[in-house]
Amino acid sequence: MQQEYILHNDQFIDINQPILTARNRGFRYGDGLFETMLMSAGKLRFPELHADRLQAGMSALKMDGGALFDAYFLKQKTTELSKKNKLKDNVRFRLSVYRNGDGLYTPESNKSAYILEATAMEGGGYELNKKGLIIDVYDEISKPVNKLSNYKTSNSLLYVMAGLYKKQNRLDEAFLLNQHGFLCESISSNIFVVYDKQIYTPALSEGCVAGVMRNAVMQIAKSNNISIIEAQINPEVLKEADEVFITNATGGIRWVMGYGKKRYFNEVTKSLATLLNAV
Repeated sequence: MQQEYILHNDQFIDINQPILTARNRGFRYGDGLFETMLMSAGKLRFPELHADRLQAGMSALKMDGGALFDAYFLKQKTTELSKKNKLKDNVRFRLSVYRNGDGLYTPESNKSAYILEATAMEGGGYELNKKGLIIDVYDEISKPVNKLSNYKTSNSLLYVMAGLYKKQNRLDEAFLLNQHGFLCESISSNIFVVYDKQIYTPALSEGCVAGVMRNAVMQIAKSNNISIIEAQINPEVLKEADEVFITNATGGIRWVMGYGKKRYFNEVTKSLATLLNAV
C-alpha cells in the first residue's frame, strides 16, 4: 500500500503520524479556518478566489501570516503534495490554518500554522449530478449573522448537527436558516433558487459562507448576461421555485430534484454547468 503524506508547515509528514498536541488551539477552541479546493487535470481551480477568501478570513480572525497564503503558495503546495502522493486527475485538498501558540481563550500570540491534506476524487472536472438531490430545511439550530459568518471557520458544530439531521432523515443535503429565519446555505454549499425566470441566491449579508464556487458562478453568469440577484430569501419560496441548485468548490454545481412533495426542473442549472466546464 502506497504511503500517504500531508504537508505540515512546509514539511512532508506521514498521514498517520501525530502532529498536534492537546494544547493546539484549533482543537481546543476551533481557533482557525480552512479552504477546500479542487485540482483537475493538474490545475488548481480558482486559486485566486481561494486565496482572497482565506486572507480575508485570517484578517478577520486577527491571525498573522495571511500574506503568505497567496495564489502562488496555494498552487505550489498543492502541486508538491499531489506529486508526493502520486495523485493524478481530480484531487481534493483541505488547507487548515490555525492560530499557533499557547493561551486560554486569549491567545498569547497570533502566529499561524497550516496543514494541507490531499485526497483522490473520481470523475473529471465539474460533472453535473445525474440524479437530483433530495433536500429538507434544518431548523433546529440557526446560523448567526456576524463578521465571521462569510468564512469557513473551524467552528463547525452547526454543520455537524445538520449533517446528523440529514443522515437520520436519509437526505442528500440539508438547508440552513440564519437567525432571522431566512435561507442561508446548505451543509457544504451555497444555495441558488430559480423562481419566475430569475435566479436568486442569499446575499452575503444573510450570513452565508462567501463560497468560491458561488463567486465563480456569479462571474460566469454576469459575463454571459445572466442575471443573478443576491437577496433575502424566505424558505417558503422552495415550495414554488422552478429550480434549485447548490454550489461548492469541489463539486461545482449540483441540482436539487425534490423538497418534500415538490419536484424541480434543471434546465437553467444545466446551462450554467456547461458554462462552468468551459472555463
